[in-house]
Amino acid sequence: MLGGVIRRFDPRERLPRRPLTNFVRPVQEFVQTESAGAVLLMVAAIVALVWANSPWRESYEELLAVQLGVDLAFWAVEGSLHFWVNEVGMVLFFFLIGLEVKREITIGELSDPRVMAAPVVGAIGGMLLPLGIFLLVTQGASAEAREGWAIPMATDVAFALGIATLFARRVPIGLRAMLLTFVIVDDIGTVVVVAFFYSGDVQVDQLLLTAGLVALMLLVYRLGLRQMFIFAGMGVVAWAAIHDSGVHPTTLGAVLGFLTPWRPPMPLDGFVRTARQLLERFRAGDEDPETPLGHDQVVDSLLSLSDLSSNAVPHVDRLEHHLHPWVAYLVVPAFALANAGVHLDPSGLADAFASTVTWGVIVGLVVGKPVGLVAATWIAVVLGAQRPAGVTWRGVWAIGLVAGIGFTVALFVGDLAYADPDLLRFSKIGIIAAFAIAGPLAFLGFRLLPKVEQARAPAATVDAPDTVAAP
Repeated sequence: MLGGVIRRFDPRERLPRRPLTNFVRPVQEFVQTESAGAVLLMVAAIVALVWANSPWRESYEELLAVQLGVDLAFWAVEGSLHFWVNEVGMVLFFFLIGLEVKREITIGELSDPRVMAAPVVGAIGGMLLPLGIFLLVTQGASAEAREGWAIPMATDVAFALGIATLFARRVPIGLRAMLLTFVIVDDIGTVVVVAFFYSGDVQVDQLLLTAGLVALMLLVYRLGLRQMFIFAGMGVVAWAAIHDSGVHPTTLGAVLGFLTPWRPPMPLDGFVRTARQLLERFRAGDEDPETPLGHDQVVDSLLSLSDLSSNAVPHVDRLEHHLHPWVAYLVVPAFALANAGVHLDPSGLADAFASTVTWGVIVGLVVGKPVGLVAATWIAVVLGAQRPAGVTWRGVWAIGLVAGIGFTVALFVGDLAYADPDLLRFSKIGIIAAFAIAGPLAFLGFRLLPKVEQARAPAATVDAPDTVAAP
């Protein structure tokens, strides 16, 4: 019964060593989820816009205003549905960003300084020029209006990778890696901006408590306690502390994601050795009809093999694998539904397009992002940086155009920047208008790329590196 399986996976055979698979397979899974999530994100945004401009507009506003709360003996928090989506759901979004950054720095494109220089510098240019354009356009406006300077800095990961996936046959691996590196650096910039510029008055005691809880999580992990419910419980307490500290809770999500240990509990060479022993036990029982394995022995061996596999997977990959679908299919669409509902009456549109805030966002995203990214990348290459293999300047421009779609994160930053409902509405209209312009331009930019022939990554390989990066 088991012989056919054992012969196909001979434990005595040397397992193939393919370091590239460590990077390619997680990225493929990540991009596929993002592309599907981008469709849901667009649907949620359209639903929000239609709902907010329909005769049932009041029901939309009432839904977002529904109060939900948690009341424990020692701590209580209450807020609207909009609050829970933005303050809790987006923590998971930024936790996922932290995990992605950790993976990229450990084994991804950010682990090679020679290759990462061009997209990193390009990403910085793609953040600084939109910022400068917004401040230039809003020159003379009120100080409160200029608080939205970080809105056009953001790129929407889901839409960027989703559009690239639509044109997968025109996007070489090097260009895909460059795009992923760009959005990761862009996300890092967003985390830094939110932490330092869009947090309230800081309560030092609560911030120190948060830091202590994070340190305790690392200590507990070092002591060998790996149960997920322990870390989830401490994470909830840390969220409560940072929420009361005045620092935006999404900062905690990004920090915890980045601090997640990369090293798996069991080294890969130990996994391979022990797995071979278990498979040899199967072989011996399968080939000797006089001493067949009993049901309990088979189940025990399979469970042992399952535990081995679980312990050999880095925590970063495991958490990302489990969380990514929830974030892409639930958190981000819920955020779009809660934040993209802007009432677009004629007088309101006239006021919006008469506002420098709206134009600062539009010009910053549609012009500032691509020009800043391409110009900074060109400067980096002139100074000696390398473009990834197969990447042309036409491809860099395509990345720049798709970077002008700043939907999800731009809406998030706008919600933090503006307490004034009119300014917030102007910024949202600017973000939506920029999306309407940058989306087709990005589509055209990738459509004009030539088709490339790419070798498909192996469907099942095991990478056993000589060394494993420390957390």
